[in-house]
Amino acid sequence: MQQYVEFAGNHPILVVMWIGLLLAIIVSYIQAMFSKLQFVTPTELTLLVNREDALVLDIRSNDDFKRGHITGARNIPLAQLSGQIGSLEKAKDAPIIVVCQAGMSAQGAAKQLSAAGFSRVAVLTGGMGKWAEASLPVVKK
Repeated sequence: MQQYVEFAGNHPILVVMWIGLLLAIIVSYIQAMFSKLQFVTPTELTLLVNREDALVLDIRSNDDFKRGHITGARNIPLAQLSGQIGSLEKAKDAPIIVVCQAGMSAQGAAKQLSAAGFSRVAVLTGGMGKWAEASLPVVKK
């Protein structure tokens, strides 16, 4: 225990950074526990599409979408999503999986959809990067 105290006294910046990182991890874990958003893996996405006819909503730019996307995905770029939410009304009670490049911006889009009354919204964990990493098929236009 004495060594820890000595280390903290000799390296206060490292200790503060370590405590900050630990707190950030704890806060993000707690937020994920209480979040209404669901996260799905590429395998779970495939099952939802095959078993429940889930809608895959790709929010990347049109150019990124053309470079490669999940089969059957619908492209609505994030900047246009708020204006086009009405076009998704038919899928209001169906599962919707939001996909972006890395899984970060999809969370904001999923929150928008949930706030608009969509009941079964999920985010693809890791986005298209994780999909490609799993060697799953990609359609190119």
